[in-house]
Amino acid sequence: MSLDRTAAWTLVCEWTQSESLRKHMLAVETAMRAYARKFGADEETWGLAGLLHDFDYERFPNDAHSATDEHPSHGVRHLRGLGVSEEICAAIMGHAAYTHSTRESSMAKSLFAVDELCGLITAATYVRPSKSILDLEPSSVRKKMKDKAFARGVSREDILHGAAELGVALDVHIAFVVEALKANAVPLGLAGA
Repeated sequence: MSLDRTAAWTLVCEWTQSESLRKHMLAVETAMRAYARKFGADEETWGLAGLLHDFDYERFPNDAHSATDEHPSHGVRHLRGLGVSEEICAAIMGHAAYTHSTRESSMAKSLFAVDELCGLITAATYVRPSKSILDLEPSSVRKKMKDKAFARGVSREDILHGAAELGVALDVHIAFVVEALKANAVPLGLAGA
């Protein structure tokens, strides 16, 4: 692999101007590193998959949900050109259900499972009086998940399907990701005032 963490972050910052999208990628990286530790996998590799999964989204948003053009296909072609491993590229392709890419590796399944959930957890944190994840209970996330009007851009179906693919009960999955993000709350902007 030709990209280390520093080079990957530079690429993210070059391609993504939105602070909230950058923080989303950092949150997904955090969750991926936690799952890598849980599964005894390489934390750096899994972290890079999480960090890079949406780096092309701002430039190539793919509103048409093309399986071969724009996000994530365009970004993955760029990453392959940089020599990024096929394992990471396959996981990034698989995080977007509309690409119809199979998620065979634990890394790919984990990336799909944490992506939308990180968005829901972040949104649930922002509406708390404290604006802090540090006092967020997983049951609050579960309650927000049932409210279809809340964070309506977050795919509940992907969250459910992701946990099932991982073979983890939804409540356990939510609690695991909440705890992972709590451990990195300050850099993620989730520590509140």
